[in-house]
Amino acid sequence: MTDRQFTVDNALTDSGWIQQPLVSISAGKIVAIEPAQQKQAEHFTGTLLPGLFDLQVNGGGGQLLNLSPTLQTIEQMVAAHRQFGTTAMLPTLITDQYSVMQSSADAVAEALDSGLEEVLGVHFEGPFLNQKKKGVHPEHFIRSISDRELTLFCRKDLGKVLVTLAPDNVSADVIKDLVGQGIHVCLGHSNATYEQTCAALEAGATGFTHIYNAMSPLQSRAPGMVGAALADKSSFAGLVLDHYHVHPAASRFAIDCKGIDKVFLVTDAMAHVGSQSDELPYFDSVIRRQNNKLTTPDGTLAGSCLDMWQAVLNAHRDLGLSLQDAVIMAAKTPASYLGLDNVVGSIKPGNRADFILINQDLAIDKVFVAGDIRYNGAGA
Repeated sequence: MTDRQFTVDNALTDSGWIQQPLVSISAGKIVAIEPAQQKQAEHFTGTLLPGLFDLQVNGGGGQLLNLSPTLQTIEQMVAAHRQFGTTAMLPTLITDQYSVMQSSADAVAEALDSGLEEVLGVHFEGPFLNQKKKGVHPEHFIRSISDRELTLFCRKDLGKVLVTLAPDNVSADVIKDLVGQGIHVCLGHSNATYEQTCAALEAGATGFTHIYNAMSPLQSRAPGMVGAALADKSSFAGLVLDHYHVHPAASRFAIDCKGIDKVFLVTDAMAHVGSQSDELPYFDSVIRRQNNKLTTPDGTLAGSCLDMWQAVLNAHRDLGLSLQDAVIMAAKTPASYLGLDNVVGSIKPGNRADFILINQDLAIDKVFVAGDIRYNGAGA
């Protein structure tokens, strides 16, 4: 972690845009953002944005956490996503057997202990889902929650723990207990009724995993999980903005309903991000990339090859959001969801010095993590 000062053309801070600021960093944290006042400092041409925070990262760099739940895999995932502006993430485990869940937890704990700054916790997506809404999750691993999994989630060496579950598989009492243990519960891969979903929210669930996808739809006489998610103003929702998971109009509608402070962008990234391979293994099958769409051989949508910066650009260019709002959904909102908004997600004194420097073409030139330049791109 290098102490440094530099100026930039402009920066998106927690208080809004600042022109020609001087950014001061010490011990990996932002000390001040203030007018340059003719001070001699290193200058970077471009726009400084907060680093992005992805809460759903299944893989990257040719590696999938499920198939190799090790520290080395997580390191490759971090490196693959870093070039696209992701400076914080939750490695995500898709539905699997308990031994793989345990190995993944051990790998995340090792990453945290080793000082891998980008890793702030873990996301267990399943296995307590509804089989009718399983998507690409392996059906034979979907099950009811047990004491050993509850114990695993409550480990104190995993950072922030996020669990995606179906409230038609897990009772409201269990959800209440999980939340009481400090675990963040997201609802998804579920055929729950509107009433079941509301009961889960009342029990303490606070989010929805990839809204619209793999959940009971909004209908006139059966609002379903989608209806509950859109109607509830206090809960958060992840959104996979690759235009394959959700139609742009539906994406914009969700943002209009819940606001940029409640909808956070996620990639749901598989091993393909940061890899040139178009076909990579997935359990006893493969996932194929065609026109930036990932599917299994039977045509089932299988996560994405979306990166966080492209998600921001899709929100800005295709949905008509300002760059500021798009970045907030990819940085500050996910941090706020996990209660980490005074750690990462925005440029303000006291937060970790995670930045993206972009040029006038909206391409990433540099990525900083804890004040150090970890990626040199177009401006190198």
